[in-house]
Amino acid sequence: MQKNIISNFSGRDMNVDHIHLVHSRRIGRSLGIDLVTHKICSLDCVYCEAGATTNLTLERKSYKPFDEIYKELTAFLKTKPKIDYITFSGLGEPTLSSDIGHFILLLKKNWSEYKICLITNSTLLFDEKLQNELLECDLILPSLDAATEEVFHLINRPHIDLKAEMMIETLVSFRAKFKNQIWLEMFFLEGINDSIDELFLLKEACKRIKPDKIQINSLDRAGVFDWVKKVSPQRLKGIAEFFEPLSIEII
Repeated sequence: MQKNIISNFSGRDMNVDHIHLVHSRRIGRSLGIDLVTHKICSLDCVYCEAGATTNLTLERKSYKPFDEIYKELTAFLKTKPKIDYITFSGLGEPTLSSDIGHFILLLKKNWSEYKICLITNSTLLFDEKLQNELLECDLILPSLDAATEEVFHLINRPHIDLKAEMMIETLVSFRAKFKNQIWLEMFFLEGINDSIDELFLLKEACKRIKPDKIQINSLDRAGVFDWVKKVSPQRLKGIAEFFEPLSIEII
C-alpha cells in the first residue's frame, strides 16, 4: 500500500502509514486515521474515488496493527497540531475495524481537546455494540444514496446481506441514541438517483432520520466506471430546493 502523507501547515512533511492530515471541504483541517487497508469495504460504490472494492465484507476485526497506529498518532499529537477534527475515514469502511471503539476512548482520555469525527457509509450501524462504541464521537458523517433496492444495488453494490430499508432503519435507530451532530451525505448521479420518485423517498427517509444537516454532493473526480456521470450544479441546486425546509447544503 502506498504511504500516506501527514503535513503540518508550516510545510514540513512526514511519511507515515496510517494517519494523514488533510484540508476537508466539509470539516476543515482533519487528522485522518486509516483503520482498514485499501480497499476493504461493505459496499462497492460505482462513484468511489478510491477505486473498486477488493474485499467486500461485513466482518469486523482488527485490520491494521493497533500499536503501530497508536504510536504514530501519539507522536504527531505531541506536536499540538491545530486541527478541527481527528477523523476516522480512509480507503475503506472504518467501522469494519474492531479497534475503533478503543481508539475513541483513548482519544477522549488523552487528547480531549480535539473533536472526533467519523465518516462512514452507514452499513455497520445496525450493530448495537458498534453504536455504543461511537457515542463519544462529536460528529458523524454517514451516507445514504438510495431509498429503493434497485437504486441501492445499482449505485452502492452492497454486500449480499445489506438492504436499502435496513440502511434507513439503522440510521433512524442510531439517531435516537446518538446525541451529538449527524451530517447526512447524499451522493447524486445523473439518471440514477435523481428521479422525482427516488428524491421523494429519500426526503421521507431524512424526515425520519432527523440529521442535523444534509449535505449533497456529486462527482469531483472519476469514479469506478466511465458511465457514471455527475449531476450539474443547477440540478444539485434543484435537489436542494426539493429537500427544503430540511437543513441542506451543497458541498
